[in-house]
Amino acid sequence: MQRQFFLLLLVIIPGLLLVAEDLEIHSRSAILLDASTGTVLFEKNADEPIPPASLTKLVTMHIAFQDIAMGKVHLDDIVPIPRAAWAINQSWGSSLMFLGPGQRVTLRELLLGLAVCSGNDAAVAIALYLAPSIEVFAERMNQEVQRLGLTHTHFVEPSGISEHNVTTARDFAAFCRFYIAEHPDAITNFHAVREFAYPKAENVPETYRDNPRTIVQSNRNTLLDTLEGVDGLKTGYIIESGYNIALTAKRGDTRFLAVLLGGPGRSSLQGGQIRAEDGTKLLEWAFANYKTLHLSPIPLPQPRIWKGTLNKTNLHIADAVIDRNTNMLSFTTSIHRGIKLNQNIEIFEPVVAPIQVGTIIGRLIISDNEGTLQQFPLTVDETIPKGNLIKRMIDALILCFIAFFKNIGLT
Repeated sequence: MQRQFFLLLLVIIPGLLLVAEDLEIHSRSAILLDASTGTVLFEKNADEPIPPASLTKLVTMHIAFQDIAMGKVHLDDIVPIPRAAWAINQSWGSSLMFLGPGQRVTLRELLLGLAVCSGNDAAVAIALYLAPSIEVFAERMNQEVQRLGLTHTHFVEPSGISEHNVTTARDFAAFCRFYIAEHPDAITNFHAVREFAYPKAENVPETYRDNPRTIVQSNRNTLLDTLEGVDGLKTGYIIESGYNIALTAKRGDTRFLAVLLGGPGRSSLQGGQIRAEDGTKLLEWAFANYKTLHLSPIPLPQPRIWKGTLNKTNLHIADAVIDRNTNMLSFTTSIHRGIKLNQNIEIFEPVVAPIQVGTIIGRLIISDNEGTLQQFPLTVDETIPKGNLIKRMIDALILCFIAFFKNIGLT
C-alpha cells in the first residue's frame, strides 16, 4: 500500500501545471507541488540525476525516526561518539556540529545537529549508532527508498558528502512529502529550529565544563526568517551538485513543497542567495495562484448490482488523497475557485456482474458556481462473480422492463 502511495504520489493535473519557461529558475532541476495532494504545479528537468548533497540527511533522520517509533532507540539516549564521527575526522569542507572525544551527546542533539548545523559528524554518529557500519546503514537507506518506489535514488553514505549519492528532484520531492506526513513533529522540533548551540557544559568532560567552547550555529535555511510560512526542510551543497534545497512552507490550510537541485554560484554567498531567490520565487508564485481545499466526502451509496452473487456493494473513492485521521478529502485548485463547494455522485448504471475489484462504476464530482473543480473515480471494493442462472434471468428481465419504460418516458 505504501509503495503504491509513492508511485501515484506526484500527479500532473491538466490546466494546473505551469511550463518551465514561465518561471525563470536558475537551478538545473526543480519541482514544486502541493504537499497535501502531490499535485505538481511546476517542474524543470525534474528527472535529471543530481547528487542530493546534505539533503541526504533527511533520509538519515527518517531512518532514526523509524527506530524511535519502534522503540529501538530513544531521543534521550546517550549516543557513543566513535572516532569516525569526530569532527576532525570528517572530509574537507564538511559542515559540522563539532563532535569530539569524551563528549556526551543525546540522539536528540545529534538530530538537531543534522537539521540545523547540517553536521556530517552527526550523520556518521547516528549511522553508527543504528547500524554496525556506514555501509550497512547506507544499504538500509537504499532499501527504504526502494520500498517507497523511488527508483532513481541511491546512497553510499548518510551525510551527503559523496558525489556517488544520487537522486532526482521528482524522487526527492516524493520522499519529502512522505517524510512530512510520516513525521509531522519533525518540522517544529527540528527543521524550524533557528539555531543550535554545541557543545554545552553538560556535553564535555568535567575538566572542560568551565569553558566548553560552545559554538552557536544558525540554521542553514535562511528562508526560515525571510519567507512567510517557511518551516523546513534542508539545504545542501557539494561541488558536484551545486546548491540544493528541499523547501516547504505552510499558509493557512495550504502547504507547498519545492525541491531545487544544481543551483549555480561562484561562492557560498552567491549560491545561497540564488538558491533562496529560486525558492522564494516558486513558493510565492504557488501561494499567489493555488490553494488546497479540504472537505468531508458525502456518504457513498451502495449501487444495485445486477446478475451477480450480491445485490449491492460498497464504493471506494479512487485516486483521492484522504486523511486517514480526519477522513477529509484534499485537492488542489486555483486560488480564485472553490468558495462554495457542491458534491454529486454519478453511477454508470446498470452495474452488471461479473465485476472485478477496482472496477470504475461511477464518479464523485466536486464543483463550485463556475463549474467542475475535480472528479474522482468510484470503484467497487470487492470482486462480484456472476450469479446463478435463475438470478441472471430474473435480473435480465427486470433490466428489459426498465429499459422499455425509459424508452416510453415513464421513468
